Amino acid sequence: MDSSERTSPRPGRLLADVLAEETLVLDGGLSNQLQDQGCDLSDALWSARLLADAPDQVEAAHTAYVRAGAQVLITASYQATFEGFGRRGTGRERAAELMAGSVALARRAGAAAGREVWVAASVGPYGAMLADGSEYRGRYGLGVRELERFHRPRAKTLAAAGPDVLALETVPDIDEAEAMLEAVRGLGTPVWLSYTVAGGRTRAGQPLTEAFSLAAGEDQVIAVGVNCCDPADAGEAVATAAEVTGKPVVVYPNSGEQWDAAGRGWTGRGTFTPERVRDWHRAGARLVGGCCRVGPRDIARLAAAPESP
Repeated sequence: MDSSERTSPRPGRLLADVLAEETLVLDGGLSNQLQDQGCDLSDALWSARLLADAPDQVEAAHTAYVRAGAQVLITASYQATFEGFGRRGTGRERAAELMAGSVALARRAGAAAGREVWVAASVGPYGAMLADGSEYRGRYGLGVRELERFHRPRAKTLAAAGPDVLALETVPDIDEAEAMLEAVRGLGTPVWLSYTVAGGRTRAGQPLTEAFSLAAGEDQVIAVGVNCCDPADAGEAVATAAEVTGKPVVVYPNSGEQWDAAGRGWTGRGTFTPERVRDWHRAGARLVGGCCRVGPRDIARLAAAPESP
């Protein structure tokens, strides 16, 4: 489908063109909203299971964020892979339908809330498919070409569903970023590249200047940044991404609370605030929102705050 025919908040305007002039509000964490709706996400497919078992819940979660003020919705395909669905007994044809359906659900959520939205189809890292937390470590023991072969089929499937952008997100290291950029080459869909970081480096320990520079000359990449990290780590990363690439920056960190694995619960207080977001905006952020534990109330405060992006 020609990009000018896609449903978007500004018919005929590409997301990349809008980012040159405006800052857009992303949604928050899909998983925490689904859990608040009573959904069980203990399956290895995580929220992607609901694409098959409870698509209405996925649409409802998206709708909650649109009503809160989100202009860009990220699909429930983060953990959706042919391999993951295959382990559940789902064939490739049906898996492809479910992945494509994640884009349609986000589009419908905008319509249900009386607004049209931009849709970012989530392409999560290889570690998300493993469902063992390795997306926060990287270095899976696979080469760039092996990772590219893993990512290409689902990236192609999601691109064919007509999203406004592919979100290459929660990327833990440079090798996987290189593989993902190769996997989306030639698909004709813009992408953003978003690392998960800690302490001024990628989760695999690489310098952010090196990580972001990978996308500097890539015309297909319309934004570069970070997600699923502590808000305290986002500011430096935003400034570095803007300086190294000259591109709009995408930033959507976690709430700032910490997961207690032994106690199976979250501890501490949230540090995701509109004031921090304004600092990110001044540093070059043009797509701003939240990830884990950032809910519709947080997005509503962000969207309604004075001097809000």
